[in-house]
Amino acid sequence: MPMPGARNPAEGVTLTSLRQNNFDLLRFGFAFTVFLVHSYTLSAESGLAVLAQVFSSEIAVKSFFVVSGFLIFKSFEESSRTSSYFGKRLRRIYPAYCSVILGCAVLGVCFSSQPWQAYFGVGFVKYIAANLVFLNFLAPDLPGLFGQNTLTAVNGALWTLKIEVMFYLLVPLMVLTMRRFGYLRVLLALYFLSVAYFELVGLLAQKAGSAGLWLEVQRQLPGQLAYFVAGALGYYYLPFVSKQGWRLAALALLAFALQAWLPWALLGPLALATLVVFAACVLPCLGNFGKYGDFSYGIYILHFPLLQTLVSLGWFKGNAVPMLLVAAVLLLILAVVLWKLVEQPWLQRSSHYRSVAQAAAPV
Repeated sequence: MPMPGARNPAEGVTLTSLRQNNFDLLRFGFAFTVFLVHSYTLSAESGLAVLAQVFSSEIAVKSFFVVSGFLIFKSFEESSRTSSYFGKRLRRIYPAYCSVILGCAVLGVCFSSQPWQAYFGVGFVKYIAANLVFLNFLAPDLPGLFGQNTLTAVNGALWTLKIEVMFYLLVPLMVLTMRRFGYLRVLLALYFLSVAYFELVGLLAQKAGSAGLWLEVQRQLPGQLAYFVAGALGYYYLPFVSKQGWRLAALALLAFALQAWLPWALLGPLALATLVVFAACVLPCLGNFGKYGDFSYGIYILHFPLLQTLVSLGWFKGNAVPMLLVAAVLLLILAVVLWKLVEQPWLQRSSHYRSVAQAAAPV
């Protein structure tokens, strides 16, 4: 039997429907921010340096984890069965992911420095096998592809997908534990454990004097869990966030301004989650942004190989700003095609994006 106080705090909450909040708009903005920053880091064109100064791909990715924490726990709580929950997650993420992995692998031969006989060898098979099961770090490259680029990885943005999938797998166990021991108690425990892991690995990196590997370990699932859990807190305690939204947002902004003097590893995920949930659920709805579809996922998983290809062709050299505009247009076209041909057909009839599309259609 659940302990007293273990009742789902989100029960009885009438969460505004997804077409009445700003989650779709925020996710699009986060994905496009990552694209803008990577356009500079991959091209190394000084004309685009301002993008990395104005925007932060790190904050955008962490904001994605916050949004996932909010929406994935909501999805699980509203699923009739655990199998239904996993089915929704599989339909939403894997068909497009699989299409991008296979598409990049096959089309990569057109841009590889290796002859096709060498290209379609062990390295090709290893890339597909590792990436299809989200083990991107085992085989990030394809034979002879992007060898002259600053980075040789085909799709370096996919490391977050591995973490997302692990979050999806953990949610049923986390909810079961919360129902047994209390929602707030378990969420706070997970939050503090994640922060402790992040800080501990950071200390080990300092002592080792070789930060590369340790920083890679630091950013894996335990280190990102605080953002996912902070998003879950936003969902389960949405009435409080809605009631105190402006005060909480002001405190979060103040915390960002003073982060150099605060224990930021402890407060940062909570401050960021406060602003994300505030923007999504407290600020007025900025329109039915998802009526044509959710292109944010396509933008995220397509932008890296697109930029790598354009850089390898030398198109950014001396034409940084015009090529950025060209890349943005190409990326949006590819994201729409991926949505129409792959993502949307796999959605269930009850999907939010089917309902908002029908609501936006003329009568």
